[in-house]
Amino acid sequence: MTRTAPGPTLETARLILRPTAMEDFDRWCDFMGDEETARFIGGVQAPSQVWRSMMAMAGAWTLSGVAMFSVIEKSSGQWIGRIGPWQPHGWPGTEVGWSLHRDAAGQGYALEAATAAVDYAFDTLGWSDVIHCIAPDNGPSIKLAERLGSRNRGPGRLPAPFQDALIDLWGQTRDEWRDNRRRLIG
Repeated sequence: MTRTAPGPTLETARLILRPTAMEDFDRWCDFMGDEETARFIGGVQAPSQVWRSMMAMAGAWTLSGVAMFSVIEKSSGQWIGRIGPWQPHGWPGTEVGWSLHRDAAGQGYALEAATAAVDYAFDTLGWSDVIHCIAPDNGPSIKLAERLGSRNRGPGRLPAPFQDALIDLWGQTRDEWRDNRRRLIG
């Protein structure tokens, strides 16, 4: 029996986006144990830290109904990352964030999942604006934000314990997304 946090499931052509499940733990540990992958999302974490992070994501789904989706590759059933709406206490805005396991990079999964997540944020959650907190030297995330149609709004600040992280706030409004979304599918 799969134990999954309560929340919606979204599907794209190649992916399933669903709330955090216990079965995600091993791949999430591998993901957060990779120095390059974890570089822009808080750094490498030991399994005990991953456990707490997973539980926080599941708890956010349970208590607020807003958290990043676990991204599952349909063809393999494998957990490949986390993408979706995120708004922790003190966050600089309503974020749609992303990070994929290294073995899922470069296959268009991030754009596919992020598009579904931004649609969900605007159409279901009713957000009027989305941001993406991106380190200035995180080229792949900047490229994805640009493909989504987001623009760099300038430096931002995260709450503790991430207050020293250098980030730029990328984002767009719901109306901008409607125009950008047509460009993505047209």
